[in-house]
Amino acid sequence: MNIVHVWRRALALAIAMTFAASANAKHDSALSKEVNVAVLKQMKDQKIPGVSIAIVRNGAVIKAAGYGLANLEVGAPAKAETIFAAGSITKQFVASAIMLLAEQGKVGIDDSIAKYFPEAPVSWKTVTIRHLLTHTSGAPEVGGNTPETLWTKGIIDYHREYTEDELARAYFAQPLEFEPGTKWSYSNTGYELLGFLIHRVTGTYYGEFLREHFFAPFGMTTTRVISFADIVLNRASGYEVVDGTWKNVRLWQSESTLSTAEGSLLMSVLDLANWDAALNTDRVLKHASLEAMWTPVPLDDGSAYPGGMGWFIADARGHRIVFHTGGGWGFYAVISRYLDDRLTIIIMTNIDETHADVMKIAADIAAIYLPDTKGANPIKDW
Repeated sequence: MNIVHVWRRALALAIAMTFAASANAKHDSALSKEVNVAVLKQMKDQKIPGVSIAIVRNGAVIKAAGYGLANLEVGAPAKAETIFAAGSITKQFVASAIMLLAEQGKVGIDDSIAKYFPEAPVSWKTVTIRHLLTHTSGAPEVGGNTPETLWTKGIIDYHREYTEDELARAYFAQPLEFEPGTKWSYSNTGYELLGFLIHRVTGTYYGEFLREHFFAPFGMTTTRVISFADIVLNRASGYEVVDGTWKNVRLWQSESTLSTAEGSLLMSVLDLANWDAALNTDRVLKHASLEAMWTPVPLDDGSAYPGGMGWFIADARGHRIVFHTGGGWGFYAVISRYLDDRLTIIIMTNIDETHADVMKIAADIAAIYLPDTKGANPIKDW
């Protein structure tokens, strides 16, 4: 083949690729408009002040936008760069940190927690790290696990400052609610203990460990541990609905109880998009570790619960999904990853989780990009 033929083939290929890129861009533009309509409708229906979204395909952001207001009092608009409380989305970072330590040989997933917490009572010695990661430990919810019991158990005083050791002792003083491994029950307490464990094993506060190993390397430049006192640029204000009216969230906690590992991170949708891109590589963890985190947890009776380690697991007509929501302090968020489709939908809002349903927004968007998932996407179950 002579040089002229080579040049002509290269030119034809370049033209074809240009047309394909143009067609994809037009398609994405049309879908983007559909997303706008869907988000604005849900905001109106759910009475949400502000929303930020990021849609990621093949590790690249194809849409990032804000809608409504990040702060109602000054009229600050929500943007893709707006900072929200991520709540329990924090748990996937903590679980990843534990798996990283396991890969490094510094912890064993099936170790008894008594190896790291010698002060744990005999009744807790059958609890393993795996049990804490998968919410199968039997550890009670210290703050209560319903809106009616939240903050009312009296095990700790959320307006008091504590050391990690003091909190651990308070938790270990409580009886387990069931034999480890026999049931699944969501436990923030378990993830607080995992944060303390990271500190004990590495000598580094879990939030700093996450910054060193995940946030800084993956370009998550605004992600940090929450603080009510610190000035955080672009931070949204959190709201709740009282008698049909928006109100500033009525909640205050001490810094030490606010900053534990069950749900204490601030971040933007762009940070979570960078995290999603990293999860598509081997930069976070080995593939086997990630798949272990995304596998339903087996229970002792032979059944399995659709939760992994820091993630929930679902299937929408053959589309494999891992996701997690996060709420608290007047915010509610979700990251939903369609693993085999390489599509991720991230939603962050500034309304409390009892009055909003970010899963509806994520499901509506997923159905735009993956039409056959309509009616089958994960929905809020409480």
